[in-house]
Amino acid sequence: MHRTSKYIYVNIVTAIAVTMFFSCKNNFKEVQKIGILDSAPLTIAEDINTKYTDSGRIKSVLLSPKMLNYSNRDYAFYEFPDGIDLTLYDDKQQKSKVKSDYAIMYQETDLIDLRGNVVLATHNADTLFSEQLFYDQKNEWIFTNAPVTFKTKDQIIKGNGFDSNKNFTNAHVIEITGHMYLNE
Repeated sequence: MHRTSKYIYVNIVTAIAVTMFFSCKNNFKEVQKIGILDSAPLTIAEDINTKYTDSGRIKSVLLSPKMLNYSNRDYAFYEFPDGIDLTLYDDKQQKSKVKSDYAIMYQETDLIDLRGNVVLATHNADTLFSEQLFYDQKNEWIFTNAPVTFKTKDQIIKGNGFDSNKNFTNAHVIEITGHMYLNE
């Protein structure tokens, strides 16, 4: 009888061990998230000064007082709640500057959403003013459907949208609501 009960215990322990083994799954990502609130950023960085280079040439410099990293989300993004100061360099290393009160960069789509007192000043002194502006990093395209004021050396154009490549060689205001020539 002693052997039978020992045999039963061994079978029960084996059954439990096999059940536990097959019920386990690879949940490393979930273990990494322990202690991180879903609504909280993964990291917070202050006094950001990031330089992006390609083939040894500087392409952009990003300055910001604060960056919140939400790469722990399913749709990862970086938030700049205190705004950004971005310098973009074209192929001839000419600078264009972008400033905004707030920005958010979506990692998956490479789309940057700039909001609040957005000012874009190009290397040739053209200036765009808007409350919201988008920059598509993949296609190097700038656009908005928000009201804009676009000032060049000889005119000021107001409208309800803007569309341009990053070098402003194809810039145009959409739905023009006002147009004034300067120095006539």
